[in-house]
Amino acid sequence: MRRTRAVGMVLAVLATSSCAGWGGSVGGGGPDSINVLMVNNPQMVDLQRLTADNFTRETGITVNFTVLPENDVRDKISQEFSSQAGQYDVATLSNFEIPIYARSGWIAPMDEFIAADPGFDQEDILAPMVTSLSGDDGQVYGQPFYGESSFLMYRRDVLEQAGLAMPANPTWQEVADIAARVDGVQPGMAGICLRGQPGWGQVFAPLTTVVNTFGGTWFTEDWQAQVDSPEFTEAVQFYVDLVREHGETGAPQAGFTECLNNLIQGNVAMWYDATSAAGSLEAADSPVRGMIGYAPAPVVETDSAGWLYAWSWGIQAASERKDAAWQFVSWASGKEYEQLVGEQVGWSSVPAGKRASTYENPQYLAEAGAFAEQTRAAIESADPRNPGVQARPAIGIQFVGIPEFPDLGTQVSQQISSAIAGQVSVADALDRGQQLADDVAERYRSRESGS
Repeated sequence: MRRTRAVGMVLAVLATSSCAGWGGSVGGGGPDSINVLMVNNPQMVDLQRLTADNFTRETGITVNFTVLPENDVRDKISQEFSSQAGQYDVATLSNFEIPIYARSGWIAPMDEFIAADPGFDQEDILAPMVTSLSGDDGQVYGQPFYGESSFLMYRRDVLEQAGLAMPANPTWQEVADIAARVDGVQPGMAGICLRGQPGWGQVFAPLTTVVNTFGGTWFTEDWQAQVDSPEFTEAVQFYVDLVREHGETGAPQAGFTECLNNLIQGNVAMWYDATSAAGSLEAADSPVRGMIGYAPAPVVETDSAGWLYAWSWGIQAASERKDAAWQFVSWASGKEYEQLVGEQVGWSSVPAGKRASTYENPQYLAEAGAFAEQTRAAIESADPRNPGVQARPAIGIQFVGIPEFPDLGTQVSQQISSAIAGQVSVADALDRGQQLADDVAERYRSRESGS
């Protein structure tokens, strides 16, 4: 998850009702208008700018946007959708929230709309995205606007200088060996950058994928906490040792942005993180454009290890304008919209990572050819229901798809960041994490036993 994604959905917030101080405005919501609550990411801002002259002109439906920073929009969406006030018809949700909201009955299933709209071409949506945006009942509850997985990015010239070659499918031990050998090959250059910043969507985005491939898991299928298990411990110890020995300066506070800047500025030779970073690395003004290689997420026990994330559209169950809401969702997540962005904004701004056809579009490939196939392969190999070596109690790769995880993951991440800083041992950090995880697990065991 990218740097702006490190915020949680706290259950206490869901119960609040005050909306004082929120930005944006909502229109009257007549039959020919809808209200959309949306995060202020750059590609969403492009969408807002393009809507009136394209979607509204074609359909006659006016879209009233409320656009907020991520921390604010997540809180406002949780308030609005949990109360089912019906004020907003559509909102931007991630694949973390959508299965939870579907389970709660807060968002509407989309299957009937999909069936009546063959032009949307649901079969073109990459399969892992469909899985991650479906409910327990198998119905689709969200459509992706853009998506990402994770892969390893590395300086090809630096590895060549050290007489090394990146394996086609590297293991974490091979990556650690390469990091040791390229550390200091160029003055001031560390071997690798790995997130160490606290947050369930910061350090635990990459770290949970490492845990998965080392054979660990947060919880067993029957809700037994596993944070201090041998596999979880081995994965975290490996990660902490690697970043302490061959990682970036200031690792305990390094997140997506810091690692991106480190790779661009030549301060590190490798970086494991989001596939969405490649667009910045290959931008026209990037000093490392054309120098970066892209390899699959490193593995140990699993065949693949990349994460899965998507900003997506959900329709509020209480909306009285679901037909118009679907028309907007269909347009915003459709092939034609991608073409529109490519032609009017630029192909590097296309909200990719969701459709197979995107990776067959020669205009897009001309801009993103250095990383397009690797990105598609990473997303298609992601399995949100089976990301490890054992069955899980909830969907998710780099997160556990339960409302309690943002708070749990953030608290444990603070311990991990302290371990990276050398302030506590990994064992002590995970002992505390196990206590926190067991408190969550006990609630689910109690619910399932009916006690």
